[in-house]
Amino acid sequence: MFAKILIANRGEIACRVIRTARRMGIATVAVYSDADARSPFVKLADEAVHIGPAAAAESYLVPEKIIAACKATGAEAVHPGYGFLSERASFVEALEAEGIAFIGPPASAIAAMGDKIESKKLAKAAGVNVVPGHVGEIADTDHAVEISNQIGYPVMMKASAGGGGKGMRLAYSEKDVREGFESVKREGLNSFGDDRVFIEKFIEDPRHIEIQVLGDKHGTVLYLNERECSIQRRHQKVVEEAPSPFVTPKMRKAMGEQCVALAEAVGYHSAGTVELIVSGADPTGESFYFLEMNTRLQVEHPVTEAITGIDLVEQMIRVAAGEKLGFAQKDIGINGWAIENRVYAEDPYRGFLPSTGRLVRYDPPAAKFHQSPGETDGSAYIRVDDGVAEGGEVSMFYDPMIAKLVTWAPTREEAAALQVEALDHFRIEGLGHNVDFLSAIMQHPRFLKGELTTGFIAEEYPEGFHGAPASEETMRVLAAVAAGIEFSTRARAAKTSGKIDGAPPPPIDWVVKMGGADFAVTLGDGHAMVDGHRIEGHCDWHPGDTTATATGGNAKLGLIVGREGQRWTITTHGATHKALVLPASIAPLAAHMLEKVPPDLSKFLICPMPGLLVSLHVAEGDGVEPGQPLATVEAMKMENILRAEKAGTVSALRASEGDSLAVDQVILELE
Repeated sequence: MFAKILIANRGEIACRVIRTARRMGIATVAVYSDADARSPFVKLADEAVHIGPAAAAESYLVPEKIIAACKATGAEAVHPGYGFLSERASFVEALEAEGIAFIGPPASAIAAMGDKIESKKLAKAAGVNVVPGHVGEIADTDHAVEISNQIGYPVMMKASAGGGGKGMRLAYSEKDVREGFESVKREGLNSFGDDRVFIEKFIEDPRHIEIQVLGDKHGTVLYLNERECSIQRRHQKVVEEAPSPFVTPKMRKAMGEQCVALAEAVGYHSAGTVELIVSGADPTGESFYFLEMNTRLQVEHPVTEAITGIDLVEQMIRVAAGEKLGFAQKDIGINGWAIENRVYAEDPYRGFLPSTGRLVRYDPPAAKFHQSPGETDGSAYIRVDDGVAEGGEVSMFYDPMIAKLVTWAPTREEAAALQVEALDHFRIEGLGHNVDFLSAIMQHPRFLKGELTTGFIAEEYPEGFHGAPASEETMRVLAAVAAGIEFSTRARAAKTSGKIDGAPPPPIDWVVKMGGADFAVTLGDGHAMVDGHRIEGHCDWHPGDTTATATGGNAKLGLIVGREGQRWTITTHGATHKALVLPASIAPLAAHMLEKVPPDLSKFLICPMPGLLVSLHVAEGDGVEPGQPLATVEAMKMENILRAEKAGTVSALRASEGDSLAVDQVILELE
C-alpha cells in the first residue's frame, strides 16, 4: 500500500479523498493555486504545495507542476479527483514515466473513452446500445445543418471532448443549429482544447441513468447498480439518487452487463461510470442507449456509497496499489435510498445566474458521518461533502458548486423529506445560492412520484423559479410565527427601554400581510388563532436570533429569520416569505401608504453576472425583436446568450467584445 499520495485537485473532492486516505493511514499532499491558499483542503492535508496562479490553465491543468510536487514531497501516487487532469491520458503516461502511480484507469482506457466519437464506435462493437447519430467530422455550420436534417429534429450537438454540461446544445430546428453550432465549438475549445463536435438524435422524454463500474488489475469488473441523474439544468446535474425509481431488476441486470462488457473491452480498472439515456416513453424500459463513459470518480459517487456500503475512493486506492477486489457481483446489494443535491453558487430567482463572492455566512446542517461511506446502523442520516468555509471566496475561476448534500434513509420518501429538513437548516449568506430551489424540487409532487426526465426543470418552471408553493396550513403557521416574532421584539424593546413598570404590553391581535393575503392573528398561551383556525405549536425564536424551529399543526419548519425595512423575512421549505406585521387596530391604515415604484430598466441590456463579453450580435442602429440574441457572456466556463426583452433599436453600445463585465453593468441601450 502507498505511504503517501498527492491529490491533483481542489475543493470538496480534495477533502473527500484526504479523509479516506487518512482513515487508511496514508499521508496526503495537496496542491493549490493562489486563489486556494486559504482553502480548507490545504489545511486538511498533511502537506501542501503551491503550484501557480488562480487560472486552472496555469496551475491545476499543468502536469509538470503536479509531477514536480510529487517529486518534492515523495508522493508515490496521484488521485486526480474529477475534472482537471482526471481524464487526460497524456498525464497518466507522464506519471508512469516518472514511476508515479495513477489512482485511476489505464491511459489506454482513458484515451479510448475520452473521445466521444471514438467511444461510440467502441461501445457499438462491444454490443452496447448507441444513440442514432453522426459521429464523423463536421466541417462547418452548413454541414451541421445538413446532418441534423438527415437525423431528424430534435438533435443534440455535443463537443467531442466535452463533459459536465459544457459544450452541449439542443436544437429543435435549423435556426437552432445555425445559432448554436459555433458556440458548442467555442465551449469545447475553451474548456477542453478540442473544437470537434458530433450530432445525435435527442431521445424524447429522456431519463439519465448511469451505471457505476469498478474493476481491478486482475481482470475483475463489477457494476455497483445505477444512479438516476435526470434532474438537470443546461445539462448540468442538479439532483442524483440511487437507486433509480424507474429501473427494474431486469433493466439493472441488462444495463450492468452491457457496461461491464464495455469496460472489459477497453481493459478498464478502477472506478468509472457509463452514462446511459433511457426513453421514459418506453414502458418496457428496454430503450436505453450509451452516451459516454466517464473514466474517473463522479461527483455523485456518494449515493452509490450510501446504498452499497462501499467506499469508492478506498477501492480506487487499493486497485491502484495492485490489490484484488474483496467482493464479487453477488455481494453487491441495494440498501435503502440515497439522494444528493448539489448546492450551487447561482441565483434561481434571477434565471440561475452564476454568483461569485465571499461566503459571509456558511453554516451547513449538522451532519452525521460514518467511519466508512455507506456504513449505517439503519437510521436515516445526512452527509455533507464540501470544501469551503465561512469567510472564503467562491471564485469565478472554478466550478460554482459549494457543497453536496446527501441524505440516506430506508425509503425514497424518507430520504426526500430529510433533504427538505436539512435544506431548511443550510445557511448561506453573501452570494446567491440554490437552496430554496433544491427544497422545492424535493417537495414537488412529480419528483415524489418518480416521474422524471431531463426536461423536468424546464417543464415545471417554464417562467423561472419564484419560490416553492406553501400550503394554506403552512401559511397560517408562518403568519402565527411572524406575529409572535413581532410581539417578542416589541416586548423586549419595552423592557430594555426602561419602561418596565406601567408600560403597556404589546397587543395580542395582529394583521399579518404576507403573500398577497391578510391573516388575522390572535396570540394565546402555547397557541394562536389564525383566521379562525386554532394552531397548537411552538417557535423557539428569541430577539436577535437568525434561525429558529417552529411547529404547528402537522408542520415542522426550520426558519431563517431576517428583517427588510418594516417587513420580516422568513425563509423555510424553499421560499422566502415577507411579512408586514401590524397591530389589528392600525392595520386598516396600511392601505394609505404609498409604494415606491422601481425604475424602468427595460431599455438597457444589463449584464446579470460577472463575466467576459465574448461577442456582440448587434451594432448601433440595428433593429431588434423580442428574444433576439444581443450578446454572449462567458461566466464560470459557460456561455450565456443574452436576448432582447422587447423590440427596439440599438442606440448605444456601452461595452466591447473582450471586456470583463461586472454584475449589472450596462452592455447596450435601446430606444
